[in-house]
Amino acid sequence: MYLIQLLLPLYDNDQNCFPGQLYDQVRTELTEQFGGLTSYMRAPATGLWKEDSSNVVRDDIVIYEIMTDNLQREWWAQYRLELQERFAQDSLIIRAMPFEQL
Repeated sequence: MYLIQLLLPLYDNDQNCFPGQLYDQVRTELTEQFGGLTSYMRAPATGLWKEDSSNVVRDDIVIYEIMTDNLQREWWAQYRLELQERFAQDSLIIRAMPFEQL
């Protein structure tokens, strides 16, 4: 089984909040495709990374999680490209981890 996480930004590059309907659309699409999801939206996570040696970039994100038996790599690759366009991102993280339910 796999745990798939989508890290979605709260703000665009000008620090404007994305409209809630973008997140609603993603929730609907993933629920229809996989039968459910878990979302972490009330306390956004913060991502930090060095853009260069002197500039640290901060991004507040929400996380959506999906559990699935099959890792549909092609579907996820295409979906990531769609989300990058919707959220006006150069890159967007979708990661998959194998897990065992205890």
